Amino acid sequence: MEIKRLTANLYADRIEDCVAFWVDRLQFEKTVEVPGEGGLVFAAVQKGAIELMYGTWASLEKDLGGTGAYQRGTSFLFVEVDDIAAAHAAMKDVPMIAARHNTFYGAREFTVADPAGHLITFAQFAPSSGRSLAVAARQHSQFTEPRTQVSGAF
Repeated sequence: MEIKRLTANLYADRIEDCVAFWVDRLQFEKTVEVPGEGGLVFAAVQKGAIELMYGTWASLEKDLGGTGAYQRGTSFLFVEVDDIAAAHAAMKDVPMIAARHNTFYGAREFTVADPAGHLITFAQFAPSSGRSLAVAARQHSQFTEPRTQVSGAF
């Protein structure tokens, strides 16, 4: 089996603001929208091979019929960029959760909240390091307790 794509599907009470966040700040393109009573109930945005989908909590509840199969909560996205200063400038006036800082795994990063409260960490690795989060996590795990996993709470 070949996995061809993995796309985050995030939920919000109102998704129009979330779509505008990605389109206006990071030049994503809105590729799909599904109108419903009172506004959009689903939308997708894409930039290159990167795609995000947003649906409303109300539409999810309707689709799942009150099964209790999910809980509302915060999602976390990790976005590797080639210019952390440009990403920071694009997030002007967005709620800053963590200021720019250097990490143990060789990234310069910061975290913001999107309009639905999902947390988005933007990170840049030094071009000369040839590092990525996956490589850094593997290297870090070699120097910690056996089988210790690097958590997603970077």
